[in-house]
Amino acid sequence: MKETSFPARLHILIPKDIETALVIRRGPSKQTCVLSWNTRTDEVCVSQWLKGRIYERRSDISPDGKYWIYFAMNGRWSSKAKGSWTAIARAPWLKAIALMPKGDCWHGGGLFLDKKTYWLNDGYGHENAMVTSEVKRSPDPPENFQYFGGECLTVYYNRLMRNGWISVGREQNGRHDARMFFEKELPRGWTLRKICHEESAMLSPDGRGCYWDEHLMVSKSGDESTHPDWEWADRVGDDLCFATSGRIYRARVRKADGLEEATPVHNFNDYRFEKLEAPY
Repeated sequence: MKETSFPARLHILIPKDIETALVIRRGPSKQTCVLSWNTRTDEVCVSQWLKGRIYERRSDISPDGKYWIYFAMNGRWSSKAKGSWTAIARAPWLKAIALMPKGDCWHGGGLFLDKKTYWLNDGYGHENAMVTSEVKRSPDPPENFQYFGGECLTVYYNRLMRNGWISVGREQNGRHDARMFFEKELPRGWTLRKICHEESAMLSPDGRGCYWDEHLMVSKSGDESTHPDWEWADRVGDDLCFATSGRIYRARVRKADGLEEATPVHNFNDYRFEKLEAPY
């Protein structure tokens, strides 16, 4: 049977103090590409590919955009990396300067506390296969830290709240079906609401995993503009940027009816695996 084809799946890490973001592009399902995106000029450049999965919701980037932390899995359980691992790399590259093999997919990844300090999401099991003096590990989690379980959500939800998203509620619709709601202020009286789904993969729409997001915009008067196809969205300067169907778009927010016509930033669908080396 022919495998169903889906658009590239996109997730973006935006550092606090610099204009160069990091794009995690997944597709096909066992291939991941990492790219840089200059949010001022909209220039996009490929860095490296991985034949495996990067868990984007367990990843983070330092405030100055110099380093990032990610959790990856390629299933090569007898390798040095034990089939799954947390790494620190110089953004936007994948080549590790610190490597912490894990051997399973519980916990992993982490959060940056400042430009050179990170917290490791380590329930148990990480080893130190490669260390670096460029960054240091903190034994303490970030300020106002909340625990949301041993998979993606502890890193992801704490990253959202650190980056200006406000948690506004949770909905439980059964043991394996829940949603968390986050909001961020947009220009001209609008609010962007992020609906984070936590559910069994059997309940998820085709092409989605057990964790996936959708979005809507809400005005002060209560008007809503729904966007269930936006898999990622955030405020970038005074613009709203969002990802859908393997592409990133940007749009200005208008007072009356929400968004101006969106402008395409980049189409990520046509990339194919390349073996590329980091410059360090």
